[in-house]
Amino acid sequence: MGKKYPEIDEKQQAFIERQKIFFVATAPSGGRINLSPKDTASLRVLGKNRVLWLNLTGSGNETAAHLLEDDRMTLMFCAFEGPPKILRLYGHARSIHPRDDAWNELLSHFSATAGARQLIEMDVDLVHTSCGFGVPLFDFAGERDELRNWIEKKGEAGIARYWEERNAVSLDGKPTGIFDQ
Repeated sequence: MGKKYPEIDEKQQAFIERQKIFFVATAPSGGRINLSPKDTASLRVLGKNRVLWLNLTGSGNETAAHLLEDDRMTLMFCAFEGPPKILRLYGHARSIHPRDDAWNELLSHFSATAGARQLIEMDVDLVHTSCGFGVPLFDFAGERDELRNWIEKKGEAGIARYWEERNAVSLDGKPTGIFDQ
């Protein structure tokens, strides 16, 4: 059933790009494991072993905190329509912030970037597919506008305050690096 690959091939990339949602998982050396759903519009496959994810402002900033301590990350994609399939990308990742040299070049891969908090660049060392027979079928109803509207309403200064209040440390009190120089 499950198959392992050393890189993302064209068929796997097409599968990733067809999905509407993916899940990101990270864990610090001690503390809570984080698993979050994300919109695939925020993800780009940049090569056979490289993906880039635009991490927008949210209620927490667990991924960034975890990557400072342990750079392992897993992304999971599930077919909720069509033939069953699960695809996981395993690898090591790093956060790139607006203050970093690579920010502008990498951000250019995305059109809508309001509320961009970090870019997460992942070096993929294993692609694993499995059957997905147990994944239920769902119909896609549409995108949500709430995050974009919330970001626009807060404005740049309001987002910066929010980062100070809610995104500077993880649930376990670990620093996220959002304001490091």
